[in-house]
Amino acid sequence: MAWLGFTDGTENHFDPDGLAQCSTEAPKPVHPDRLLPRGSLMVETRLSPDARPQTLLAFNRTYPWACCFSLQALPQGGFTLIESQGETVRHATLPHQPEGRLDIIRLTYSWDAPGKWGRLALERTETDKVHMVALKPPHPMPLADLKTMLTDAQQRDMDPDVAVVALSGQIEPLGPMPGLTGQTPVATPQGFVAAGHLKRGDRVITEGGNAVPVLQAVARKVPAHGSFRPVRLRAPYFGLRCDITVAPHQRLVLRGSDVEYTFGREAVLVPARHLIDGVSAFHVDGPRLVTYHQMVLPAHEVLLAAGAPLESLYIGRLRRKPAELAASLLAEAQRDHLPEHPCPVWPVLQPFEAITLAMGRAA
Repeated sequence: MAWLGFTDGTENHFDPDGLAQCSTEAPKPVHPDRLLPRGSLMVETRLSPDARPQTLLAFNRTYPWACCFSLQALPQGGFTLIESQGETVRHATLPHQPEGRLDIIRLTYSWDAPGKWGRLALERTETDKVHMVALKPPHPMPLADLKTMLTDAQQRDMDPDVAVVALSGQIEPLGPMPGLTGQTPVATPQGFVAAGHLKRGDRVITEGGNAVPVLQAVARKVPAHGSFRPVRLRAPYFGLRCDITVAPHQRLVLRGSDVEYTFGREAVLVPARHLIDGVSAFHVDGPRLVTYHQMVLPAHEVLLAAGAPLESLYIGRLRRKPAELAASLLAEAQRDHLPEHPCPVWPVLQPFEAITLAMGRAA
């Protein structure tokens, strides 16, 4: 059981037994007493530019017993989560200093009632930083209430700036995320191999023509909405030999005289989301869920995907951060098997820089 449902304000999907890739069935009924002992509730939103308080997601009922859930953005910065059942209340505040930008942020409330453990985490989709705060031992969540939050707009309170809310039946990872769909052809000494088939110990060809080992191969299945909505990159743009589909956060290596003149560097890294122009790159719709893959390479080398230079998974000094490592997709990896990436192989453009470069190339 993984992803159980999501809503983007227009589409509402829910299945207590796990979402299928594609389905036209109506949401299945849920027994009122069925509980979700562990899971994750993910909310992606933009923060108010005028620092107004925002009720990102809220729900409450009084029958057959009192139950309340509320996730709010505070005007002075930070977030507060309140979850109560009967007379017991769980409360947590996650400090956050807004930077005046309107980037999408991702808040994830994860709970494990049997393990007496809970966490509220904040991720910015434009950075690799994670902020977390622990919660007191949480309650198991009533599945019927979670279904109502996702599928009944009349009984929930959701801010218009919320892009997507998704529910998982497991503890969802945080931190570095993969960005290649499984069919993406990656250059190896044996020729192009689908990203989904590569594993630890395999070798890939870097942009410089060297063969380097895959230290870790990771994959994650996510809803194909919000900051995970796939982006199609078209050939022959970006040096591609064929079209590929990637995650919006997957960064490409861009070169050229305009890059050297504007940024004073031979190359820069640009997320695919900033290259969308309707011609060379565009969003694609399809299955409800998508699985992304990526590889950790020794020195954060650039790999070749269908001929285009793309960033391998950047993990920084994750091995030195036990809490963040334990919350990541690499939690099961041995720390001494993980490299350290002091900084990205090329500068990562800020959103306004990336958009300016993309617009200049499209002109």
